Amino acid sequence: MTIVGRVVQASNATLVCEIEREDPAPALRCVYKPVRGEQPLWDFPDGTLAGREISSYLISDALGWGVVPTTVLRDGPLGVGMVQRWIDTVERLPEKGEGYDMVDLCRPDLVPSSYIPVLRAYDDAGDEVALVHADDPRLHRMAVLDVVINNADRKGGHVLEALDGSVYGVDHGIALHRQNKLRTVLWGWAGRPVDAALVADLVDFSRDLRGAFGDTLSPHITDEEIEALGGRVSRLLAEPVMPAPDSSRPIPWPAF
Repeated sequence: MTIVGRVVQASNATLVCEIEREDPAPALRCVYKPVRGEQPLWDFPDGTLAGREISSYLISDALGWGVVPTTVLRDGPLGVGMVQRWIDTVERLPEKGEGYDMVDLCRPDLVPSSYIPVLRAYDDAGDEVALVHADDPRLHRMAVLDVVINNADRKGGHVLEALDGSVYGVDHGIALHRQNKLRTVLWGWAGRPVDAALVADLVDFSRDLRGAFGDTLSPHITDEEIEALGGRVSRLLAEPVMPAPDSSRPIPWPAF
């Protein structure tokens, strides 16, 4: 695995790497976050950010939802860390009529019919803008996963629309806390029912979590966090409705 770049705006060491494969296959690009480059968080004292990233992928994979790109824990140039498949994304320019990103800002009077407004605010110039996200089943699935993993940092920039038509979520290092810390830009479905197919997946997942899958998570997060995960799933199954914001900080800052 060879380092070819760095994501400089990231708060923790985030490196772009390439993994050589057998010829003639091209090198596989990935994101590498070494544990030694993590900044400790006072409100996430247990485990590592890498462990939470791995767990979020394992949960998405166990549900069969494919929200999180393939993520593994492995050694690298700077030691053990999280390694995640790189996602090539669609680039849209609304000013050129190319449509909006899955999560975006627009004038409140120009919200497309296929988008849901989340809040209104003012930009640096003092103009009113609306934070919106697509009313899209791929994004709804991500929003449900965020409830399940108690994601405290679902920024708009963490939503990636891939060239293959999939929608991925990244940066799950501050998730899976045992206390409610849900902060997300995907509040548009608050109060609406969870899709029935997703509920069926959660039923199967709840059973698996009580068995071998709980053991799969245990090297990465604490027993208390696994128990809290099961509690969130049980509550969502008892009342399959998307939650509404219930804290003073329901949206991460910055939102992108």
